[in-house]
Amino acid sequence: MSDDAYTRADVCAAAIADAFSEDGEIFASPMGLLPTLGVRLAKLTSNPDLVISDGESVFMGGVPPLGGKDVVEGWIPFRRVFDVVAYGKRHVMMGATQVDRHGNQNISAIGPFAQPKRQLLGSRGAPGNTVNNRTSYWVPKHSTRVFVEQVDIVSGVGPVRAKAAGTAAARFNDIHRIVSNLGVLDLGGAGDTVRLVSVHPGVTVEEVVAATGFALDVPADVPTTRTPSYEELLLIRDMLDPKGLRFKEVPQEEVAR
Repeated sequence: MSDDAYTRADVCAAAIADAFSEDGEIFASPMGLLPTLGVRLAKLTSNPDLVISDGESVFMGGVPPLGGKDVVEGWIPFRRVFDVVAYGKRHVMMGATQVDRHGNQNISAIGPFAQPKRQLLGSRGAPGNTVNNRTSYWVPKHSTRVFVEQVDIVSGVGPVRAKAAGTAAARFNDIHRIVSNLGVLDLGGAGDTVRLVSVHPGVTVEEVVAATGFALDVPADVPTTRTPSYEELLLIRDMLDPKGLRFKEVPQEEVAR
């Protein structure tokens, strides 16, 4: 691979970093490999004020590679995370087994609520996250099985449901970005619906529409997701993910500049 060539995984990492770029001094809670990579990239580039942790019990003083250890800056056991959730100075990026056109997310189960066909993680912190903190989603395999007209069970709450529930639920509800292996989306569509923000290099709008199981809001002019800079590529390859763990979620695919 040439020095300035990038992969789809690199583009996704940069798009995730961009989702956190304007947050300022806030606790970033990425869940999963690519979200962690993207948050650490943002910490080293666009938003050095981000506060990051190991996802288990400590605040980190630096920005280690994926799977690496770092100097401990502070202590945040899981019970203290709930204090941060309630306070609101947090941006969490979760996964999503299903996302519907109104930005509701499901990580609980597939099938009818009374008798689901498949049990998943359970709602975990999704309800509290989505009504208290800025929330984004990462979807490594964009398909009609994930992007559905209506989720089977609502775990994460989208803006329409939050508003219907009242001020307490809607006040801090902020579904910020949905980053997938095909593009970037948000909830800026008509009636707080999912809108296509950009398509990744090599992906067409038609491909994203075909891989989405609902009527996606598509602007007249959809830009291409920005490519990572040379500095970002060096950080990703040499410092943050020298073992190429990102390719476990988005298979390695060189994209020529």
